[in-house]
Amino acid sequence: MEKRLDEFKIGDKGTIKVVNGEGQLRRRLFDMGATPGAKIELIKKAPLGDPLEVHIRNYVLTLRKSEASLIIMEVEK
Repeated sequence: MEKRLDEFKIGDKGTIKVVNGEGQLRRRLFDMGATPGAKIELIKKAPLGDPLEVHIRNYVLTLRKSEASLIIMEVEK
């Protein structure tokens, strides 16, 4: 099942399938390790849902909700 990363609930895990976006924003996501095939777990969400804290490639990364919405995930069960 596919979901955008911003739709994940705390504790959800998945594998990146596609990173949307253009130009510098897409390059920035790739530079932070958000590349197809990378595994992500949602650790925390701020009280209003923005930003999100995820575990990716053995480190913790904080993303804005708008950035997370560009990442399409394959959800692990």
